[in-house]
Amino acid sequence: MKILVIRHGALGDIVLSLPAFAGIRAHHPNAIITLLTTAPFAALLAQSPWFDHVTIDTKPAPWNLPGLLALRRALTGFDFVYDLQTSSRSSRYHRLSGAPKWSGIAPGSTHRHANPARNTMHSRERIAEQLAIAGIPNLPTPDLTWLATQPPPGLPPRFTALIPGASPHRPEKRWPAANFGALATTLTTQAVILGTRAEQPIAAEIRHLCPTAIDLTGRTTLPQLAATLARATLAIGNDTGPMHLAAALNTRCIVLFGGASDPALTAPRMPDGAWPTIIRARDLADLPVSDVAAAIGDR
Repeated sequence: MKILVIRHGALGDIVLSLPAFAGIRAHHPNAIITLLTTAPFAALLAQSPWFDHVTIDTKPAPWNLPGLLALRRALTGFDFVYDLQTSSRSSRYHRLSGAPKWSGIAPGSTHRHANPARNTMHSRERIAEQLAIAGIPNLPTPDLTWLATQPPPGLPPRFTALIPGASPHRPEKRWPAANFGALATTLTTQAVILGTRAEQPIAAEIRHLCPTAIDLTGRTTLPQLAATLARATLAIGNDTGPMHLAAALNTRCIVLFGGASDPALTAPRMPDGAWPTIIRARDLADLPVSDVAAAIGDR
């Protein structure tokens, strides 16, 4: 049996789909399973135990005939498709693929997730309900040992991971760097700052206030990021992909949400589905350092 799984998205979307990936593989142990995803996650997910092949979706424009023909070839020849992306784009793939058995929201799906409240559900529960309709009633806790085996050198034995970044186009999702710096000075373990190269100025501002903090922004691959988060005693950060990864790796998390996002729909989740500690403020600039420091003491 040949199966296709479709999942694009940012890092957080991919992480919230890990139980679904594991569930699909467990339900089809002998199938040949291909993942269609975007380039940033292809190499990483090719290392996972769930897929035999990983194909990159270049998302060709409607006028890109060679790209559309290549996409059609990538979509055809499957006995069943699990569309976990469930976007208007991925739903159009149903017809382009020749309309095989399909789990998703596309018109004509054989296993359509037609719950009118699906857009008010957290991603984890929404995907679980979609797969239950397709005959996969329970999603396992995914084994992520393959993901967290390559820590960068020089990590202290005990440390708190700080995730001060977020999407560049969503500055309202960021707690001020000065607040992270002030918080770092109160920690009983050394702070390790994680993020992308673009977030190095934020890390520099934190280190100006807390010189003992270690700056690893822009210095870790995705596997190294995962290995670092798995070894942290605590992760504190904004609503962003690495916090999803920390929660999935069962690291204790404190996640900071502003008014621009709804944690009921998008919050990170622990491996068993439990919720991490969430602190909300309409404007993150108004969230006091003392509130976050108090949450660190709550067990």
